[in-house]
Amino acid sequence: MNKETMIKNLNEDLAGELGAIIQYLTYAAKVNGPYRPQLAQFFLAEVADEQLHAQFLANKIVALGGEPVTTPRPVAAAHTNREMVEAVLTAERQAVQDYTQRAKEAEELGDKGLVVQLEDMVRDESGHSEETERLLRDWPL
Repeated sequence: MNKETMIKNLNEDLAGELGAIIQYLTYAAKVNGPYRPQLAQFFLAEVADEQLHAQFLANKIVALGGEPVTTPRPVAAAHTNREMVEAVLTAERQAVQDYTQRAKEAEELGDKGLVVQLEDMVRDESGHSEETERLLRDWPL
């Protein structure tokens, strides 16, 4: 693992966080039905965490000598409340996998501070994923 590869990989993660912010904001606006207030709040509550992750990643990329991306990862199309929650679950699970891998790469690079921060982000994303799974658990099809 070298710095250039780490910068590239962190930029992919940053694109994911930027996409997550857009996903949550858009889905909060689109949600309908009897649970609209609760689902909109659920989506909006996640924006702050994703924003903090994005800021950390952008700062780290610059600290490593890179240029942060400004293009988000594409947001999954979702038309129903259930599709939106399922798309969020997919994105959160992807983030857990990505940050778990990135923590291993940071360990290889010898950047202990980055390892610790990425492990914290794995914890955050795992919590989001678990909460989303609970929402879907007894959701009628």
